[in-house]
Amino acid sequence: MNYRIAHVLFVSWFALTWAVGTAWGQGAVSDGAESTEVAARIRALAQEDRYDSALGESVRDFYRARDFRPVWHEESRVTALVAELEALDHDGLRPADYRPDALALAWQQVRQQGASGGQALARAELGTTQRFLLALRHLHRGKVDPRTVDDDWDIPRSDFTPDMTALAQAVETGEIEQAFDQVRPPYPPYERLREGLARYRAIEAAGGWPTLPSRDSPLRPGDRHPDVALLRERLGILGQPELLAADTDYYTENTLDIAVKAPNAEYYDEALARAVRRFQRHHLLEDDAVVGPRTRAALNVDVSTRIDQIRVNLERARWLMHDLPDSFVLVDIAGYKLSYFLGPDDVWRSRIVVGQPYRTTPSLRSSITHLTFNPTWTIPPTIFREDKLPKIRQDLEYLQQENLTVIDFDGNRLDPEEIDWNEPGPIMLRQAAGGDNPLGRVVIRFPNDHSVYLHDTPSQHLFANPQRAVSSGCIRVENAMEFVRLLLDDDRRWSAAALQQSVASGNTRTVNLRQRVPVILHYWTVEANEDGHLAFRPDIYQRDGALHLALRRPLSENFD
Repeated sequence: MNYRIAHVLFVSWFALTWAVGTAWGQGAVSDGAESTEVAARIRALAQEDRYDSALGESVRDFYRARDFRPVWHEESRVTALVAELEALDHDGLRPADYRPDALALAWQQVRQQGASGGQALARAELGTTQRFLLALRHLHRGKVDPRTVDDDWDIPRSDFTPDMTALAQAVETGEIEQAFDQVRPPYPPYERLREGLARYRAIEAAGGWPTLPSRDSPLRPGDRHPDVALLRERLGILGQPELLAADTDYYTENTLDIAVKAPNAEYYDEALARAVRRFQRHHLLEDDAVVGPRTRAALNVDVSTRIDQIRVNLERARWLMHDLPDSFVLVDIAGYKLSYFLGPDDVWRSRIVVGQPYRTTPSLRSSITHLTFNPTWTIPPTIFREDKLPKIRQDLEYLQQENLTVIDFDGNRLDPEEIDWNEPGPIMLRQAAGGDNPLGRVVIRFPNDHSVYLHDTPSQHLFANPQRAVSSGCIRVENAMEFVRLLLDDDRRWSAAALQQSVASGNTRTVNLRQRVPVILHYWTVEANEDGHLAFRPDIYQRDGALHLALRRPLSENFD
């Protein structure tokens, strides 16, 4: 390198370094007495009443880990934090909750005040750390307390107890992005939801998708109609929206099997029928390729509504997706699906029936402990009061027709003729085991305060319906005996033949599992499939609205 050029570069670098160092030495913190003074100010401010909350205690812990020395005085660290706060939008959170603009402005003012701004520096330090820790907590376990939007919520959330020394070190070494990455749920479905959110926002930015007009008759395969072109465009946008935005007559070849440059866009061909069937399956509709009122309604949900739905389910994922066991049973309530994760690459799945909207299946976490073959059914109080009692009052013969026995709370049999059915008192109804018993051949139990369980059912035809919220709160499982064999995990004692023999005996028998199996019942209205597509489910319990409203609600935190 030419000596003169090298000399000029060195002088320029030295001047820049001196200017930056001087600015921060005057306006922020330097070694020695000034650093000690700022630490003392931070320590004093951290003891104020406003820091008596759980978040305030976390802030104190953060600074205790570094003897109250400041950590945010490097401009690059604040800049990196502002960028991460703004990027929380990619997780469906509100960056405005953490006031990144005000944060940048606060540090600009600190730098302008110079050496006279010691108190302002201390306040900026604490406010910055508040934002940092609050954002990490929300990203880890959710912004919204699930109990405020779901009365049936019964799943303990993972605590956010980070290593404050490690966090402070991450800030000091500029690894702020990595600190955020490490608290996100570490499971693929969460990342797929984030990717889906970005994809749907890109669709929104490109103008969204077309709306199919109402029709007196549905669109069917083989039809020729201008609406077919709209249908083709609507589904094609889910593939590569950037191409469709440039030329809406160009239909991309994508995972929905819509042909490139269809010869006749208004002809409802088989490729389009396959795409419609897949869309219907993803939205829990009858997959008949007929675009009737229900399918049209799902197609016409605007992209902004779908974005809100994705955000809501990202929040639900933050509530749940931490420290999941290697092997567990997941009951997807709104998706009508049970998944038994036996290992990383071994999953058994089954269709299920869940509670009706007025008898909801709760969200809970427990462990399966035992099961009962040929169970009797002790009718739950709500079903007894609302379903059975009116029928008994109308006709006492109903008890015999349904093979119901009246018992007291000690299990003693009572004479139904001697009971005042207008004021029956402390009694219960029990149905004997058998083909008419609604629990079927087996019931699978796990401790919980909601008196719900998994069970077989004689009403097998219900599993053919795409939407199956018809039970009284408990979960009916298709192929229940196969599920039981996996739970028992003992082919020597409990082969398929042994299970069949136990059921055929007609005897009621309870069997404890050798090892408890964790079970989680959770409510999802969006599923992120492995192929990258999102499946949207009806909000059968009307829970999305309250959660979306809570996510939008501004925080009341004071960072100043």
